[in-house]
Amino acid sequence: MRLTNYSDYALRSLIYLAVKPEPQTLANISDIARSYNISKSHLTKIIHQLGQLGYIDSVRGKNGGIRLARAPKDINLGVLIKQIEPDFNLVECFVTQPSNSAGINDDDNYKEAKSPRLPLTLIDESAVTENNAQSGCVISPVCQLKGIFFEAITAFINVLEGYTLADIINNEAELAGLLSQT
Repeated sequence: MRLTNYSDYALRSLIYLAVKPEPQTLANISDIARSYNISKSHLTKIIHQLGQLGYIDSVRGKNGGIRLARAPKDINLGVLIKQIEPDFNLVECFVTQPSNSAGINDDDNYKEAKSPRLPLTLIDESAVTENNAQSGCVISPVCQLKGIFFEAITAFINVLEGYTLADIINNEAELAGLLSQT
């Protein structure tokens, strides 16, 4: 399993905002991009989505910028990753279910259920397509591997759901020192 750069940059952005010396002061995308040596234009899309999902606040204008909208202890890593990863389709017999990326806050569902809800499901590969052609892998109806992959992804998400942004910034002073050196 490999997360996209998009998720990596989203996590880095949240870390940057969480370890600023004065968390309520505004930061800007250029500072984050410079600190991590990543593309400002790519980061702009990520920051926009994090704002839509309620992880950061954006203030427009001459003295505008961004800051965390939630306390680091309230940002669950598993929930975040499920919201921003485009899919978890390790093999072709997985299909992505509709995601919450349109701004629906999955955090409430997480607090209530505390159970893994992956944005994917196994599909019946023996199903016939609209052209009456069989789709996918020929062994899918009897394949044991797809169940193992599903179990592995579930375990991956379960581990992430056990951590928050606060857990990964417990060395805040060291992180802030490294990020301010740029």
